[in-house]
Amino acid sequence: MLFSKRGLCMDFIEFARICEQLEGTSGRLEMIDIISRVLPGLPDDELPIFIRFVMGRIFPDWSPAKLGIGPNLLYEGIAYVAGIQRDDVVRVINRTGDVGRAVEELLAQKEQTSFFPEDLTITDVYRDLTSIAASEGKKSQREKLLLVRRLFTNSRPLEGRYLSRIMLEDLRIGVGEGNVREAIARAFSVDPALVEHAFQAENDLGKVALLARQGSDRLRDVRIEPFRPVRMMLAQQGTVTGAVADNGAMAAEYKYDGSRFQFHKAGNRCRMYSRKLEDVTAALPDVTEVLMAATTHDVILDGEVIATSDGKPMPFQTVLRRFRRKYGIDSIREEIQMVPYVFDILFLDGETLIDLPLFERRRKLVGVLNAHLAPQIVSDDTEEIDRMYRDALAAGHEGLMLKVPGSPYTPGVRGKNWIKIKPDVDTLDLAVIGADWGEGKRAHVFGSFLLACQDQGELVPLSRVATGFSDEQLQEIYVLLKDRVISQQGKEVRFEPGMVVEVGYSEIQKSPNYESGFALRFPRFIRLRDDKSIDEIETVDGIRERYTHQGGVRSQEA
Repeated sequence: MLFSKRGLCMDFIEFARICEQLEGTSGRLEMIDIISRVLPGLPDDELPIFIRFVMGRIFPDWSPAKLGIGPNLLYEGIAYVAGIQRDDVVRVINRTGDVGRAVEELLAQKEQTSFFPEDLTITDVYRDLTSIAASEGKKSQREKLLLVRRLFTNSRPLEGRYLSRIMLEDLRIGVGEGNVREAIARAFSVDPALVEHAFQAENDLGKVALLARQGSDRLRDVRIEPFRPVRMMLAQQGTVTGAVADNGAMAAEYKYDGSRFQFHKAGNRCRMYSRKLEDVTAALPDVTEVLMAATTHDVILDGEVIATSDGKPMPFQTVLRRFRRKYGIDSIREEIQMVPYVFDILFLDGETLIDLPLFERRRKLVGVLNAHLAPQIVSDDTEEIDRMYRDALAAGHEGLMLKVPGSPYTPGVRGKNWIKIKPDVDTLDLAVIGADWGEGKRAHVFGSFLLACQDQGELVPLSRVATGFSDEQLQEIYVLLKDRVISQQGKEVRFEPGMVVEVGYSEIQKSPNYESGFALRFPRFIRLRDDKSIDEIETVDGIRERYTHQGGVRSQEA
């Protein structure tokens, strides 16, 4: 390992070389081995930084800190350092198809005629990125640009490849959370299950690595704390008969067409977090007020908030209007009434509850909440559950959630303990990674979109979608995506990943045309999912399972 002359610090060039090695490695076990050999030699202050960086992240998922730079500012920064125009940067990106490779090439050309004032360490990079995230006010963009310039000025070509990718939070080396968890366990000789459990509560693998270095007991002692949000438990699609056949009696709850929230209360303080763990307290003062009044205990609650009009649920996009709102909150709260429904409790008066079975968590929840409790029945009678399902649809809700009564709460896990029942189960949440410009009256907006699923931490193309959009929706999507463009060739545009959409389809087919190996037949846009992060989109394994379940394998063999 290379260390800086300023002390026991990892040089950023060494980090870049490790990333290059990982990028050229396809085997999961080899990746884990590479990372695990690095971790023991890192000092305590650098270990969390390395862990987050190698996952393409800068801050923990729960942190409110955001880098706040887009591709355009990055282009301006590298153009200044390379001594060229911004348009020249864009042309190189379009030719290479990769911002990282383009930056590497431009810095290589500059390297021939310049020297580097100082060697960068990963701590230096983290410090400057933190300063970028903290920059606010009228002069913030100028301050951010100066810091970006400084970083690239001191970057070697290979460093520039991975520095630019980290800035865009798209490292593209195929290292996922599972690989890092296994590497931590191997590096510090602890049980992988303890690492995973600590991560569920801590929501920061960087911090978990530090605890693992201190031993198994420190991992066991991790507790959920108020105002440090944890990832929300997720559900799989399924059927009533299938869920009951597999598990017996199920806890059935309405599936609301709203937005997930996590409510934290300690004493007279409270905060509310979105599904993406963003602090939305200021946007939802009416919701926080009623939940504060609903309990006298210190709690972390999981629930769903819906928008209503005359007592009837309003569309999901109406809910998002409230979540997105930053100004004029008082006026819009009168226009859009928000109603929370709480269905789970993760923390109560200093006690972490996620390991308790659902029925015990429900008993505690009923005991501490005096309002806004989501209705629930427990039954193994499919007809009784079907009646509740029909009641849910008649009331304007999406369907049902079926939950295994004896199951723990597993943050961030999309397991078989929660099953969602909807009229149209053939939908997927996918990332928008590219688009084609529209034609005719839609020539000024993007007309069709390239969608991707996850595969071991990487985004791989699955399908294109061009139907289901209104003109208003295309305009809205254009506004959200226009500053995320990272390359363009002809009519084709590629984006910095970040937007998630829900799409419907008639069938999954095997296809050599997309890197995922699959394609969607008759895909159609359903809605934006601003409430979901890239980490929550469908995986290739999930696509493969759906393909098999629909009988695709048999039909291909016939």
